[in-house]
Amino acid sequence: MRDIDLEDLLLKKDKRAIAKAITMAENGDEKVYEIIKNLYNKAGKAYVIGITGPPGVGKSTLTNEIAKFLLKDNYSVGILAVDPTSFFSGGAILGDRVRMSDIALNKNVYMRSMGTRGKLGGLAKATRAAIHILDIVGMNYIIVETSGVGQSEIDIVKTSDTNVMVLSPGMGDDIQAIKSGIMEIGDIFVVNKSDREGADKTAAEINFMLDLNDKSDWRPPVLEVSALYGKGCSTLLSKIMEHRYYLEKTGGLEERRLKNLRWEVLEILMDNFMKALNEKISQESIKELINAEYAGLTNPYMIAEGIYKNLKGGFK
Repeated sequence: MRDIDLEDLLLKKDKRAIAKAITMAENGDEKVYEIIKNLYNKAGKAYVIGITGPPGVGKSTLTNEIAKFLLKDNYSVGILAVDPTSFFSGGAILGDRVRMSDIALNKNVYMRSMGTRGKLGGLAKATRAAIHILDIVGMNYIIVETSGVGQSEIDIVKTSDTNVMVLSPGMGDDIQAIKSGIMEIGDIFVVNKSDREGADKTAAEINFMLDLNDKSDWRPPVLEVSALYGKGCSTLLSKIMEHRYYLEKTGGLEERRLKNLRWEVLEILMDNFMKALNEKISQESIKELINAEYAGLTNPYMIAEGIYKNLKGGFK
């Protein structure tokens, strides 16, 4: 399939073309970024919802319920489930697809599971490309469900418009972890599995910490939800819409997207810089340079500083 044909098919929302484009991104095929550049004027209309939180809190079930409500309102929905290991090799994706089987075949849904390709817990470059692709093809909403491990909670802020932090009852250690910075990530907090004992206590702990950390006009709501039984999911969607309205009304959406753009541009620059650096300096050339100019020197900072000064002119 030629790139020009792929571009045409993407604009027609062809699901096989979407799958091919995302696969190209996963495989590191640089051609997909040319396609995204060519079609980027079609992007910017999708609203991105991030779903994050520790493993086992029911993020996939919650994502399924949110998607169902959006579909009922005739919105199109793209779903990206991000995991540190590739879902296509088996494992967790099977569970996700069982939980989402009632929406998977809907013509207005596109679902994709993505591994982070070695970037443990983080959102891979390919995932960002997938978000752009789903935006370009005209998805109204894109839900990004992260692995909930380490860096993903930080990265989700750099891609989403509204961030939903999901916890479950009896997570004392995880609640404590939130104090060290993750609390600032959530625009909405969900205590899922609220049918279990301790949901009220967990919600109260989160509310207490939010009261201590309240520095903005938007006070994140804390919702008790049971996604498995559908309890509280419509309220969650209402709060997501309320947060969207708040951002649009205050100019926060444009500000957030500009900040996300800055992060992405910096990451692209860093990626390109590293490629250029690797092309310019091979392992052998570094060895020769060290032997020629820094013989006997073992201080890595001094060696790196010297090499950087020599290379600096080449990147102007």
